[in-house]
Amino acid sequence: MFISSAYAQTAAGGDMQSSLMSMLPLVLMFVVLYFVMIRPQMKRQKEARAMVEALAKGDEVATAGGMIGKITKLGDVYLGVEIANGVEVQLQRSAVVQVLPKGTVK
Repeated sequence: MFISSAYAQTAAGGDMQSSLMSMLPLVLMFVVLYFVMIRPQMKRQKEARAMVEALAKGDEVATAGGMIGKITKLGDVYLGVEIANGVEVQLQRSAVVQVLPKGTVK
């Protein structure tokens, strides 16, 4: 009466094409999520890892805690950072978030 027989679907299930078409929005959402969120995050992590590995003695850095200073000692896991004349702190390499231009720390 309201739905013509051409649009009705059998109770046993539809054909393979209709089931693939119903999964298409889910697949498209995953593809968009990958290119909008996952891929850029992986790129940022790769850049941060490369920056931490390339740290050298004399680099001026900013830490996650907001301190800025000059690297005086390098270790595998820890850095010695001079934050003021005669004041040196020991930090984890992963705490460095940015390498500053030379001359920033006076």
